[in-house]
Amino acid sequence: MGKTITLKASDGHELSAYRADPAGTARGGLVVIQEIFGVNSHIRAVADGFAAEGYAAVAPALFDRVERGVELGYEEDGRTRGRGIRADIQWDDAVKDVAAAVAALSGVTVGVVGYCWGGSLAWLAATRIAGVAAAVGYYGGQIKDFRDEAPHCPVMLHFGTEDASIPMDAVAAVQAAQPDIPVHIYEGAGHGFNCDQRGSYHAVAAATARERTLAFLRENVG
Repeated sequence: MGKTITLKASDGHELSAYRADPAGTARGGLVVIQEIFGVNSHIRAVADGFAAEGYAAVAPALFDRVERGVELGYEEDGRTRGRGIRADIQWDDAVKDVAAAVAALSGVTVGVVGYCWGGSLAWLAATRIAGVAAAVGYYGGQIKDFRDEAPHCPVMLHFGTEDASIPMDAVAAVQAAQPDIPVHIYEGAGHGFNCDQRGSYHAVAAATARERTLAFLRENVG
């Protein structure tokens, strides 16, 4: 369904992105922000799924600043390599690349949805990137570190109670700092519960979170 395009960030860095467009006129645009596994088959499938719902979806390859063409699996080797690449990317640079994806969707209202590392970047998109109408973050572990930044658009967050990398006190800290933001917590769901390629996939939580996300996007993006 999709194709590879090239984006250009404000500092001149060029990166690739996967773009999936709906069959008809787009109801809005959506930037899909990757996990620490690159723009792999799962992220492309997520973008395709949003395109099927009527959104022009762009998934920027944020690892291109370190290594191009990274597509990792969910085994331990993939996690280790993904963490290493992510550690070499500055938050400000990743935000620039997300902003380039937002700019590529000019002409329509644009939302952002991110997963894992991308969930934290979705929060930063809401606080730092102009032109973002709504943001959804799935299990963003670093949101706590940026919880005092003020979002300029509606935000929705999703977390699982069994997420070993995001303790519930971290989620509570986010809720305390941002009491007006809807934070959905899924009993029995772990980190990566939305990804059907991971052992932590939780079908019920994934389906409920998707329904909530789509309703939120339809209200705030189109």
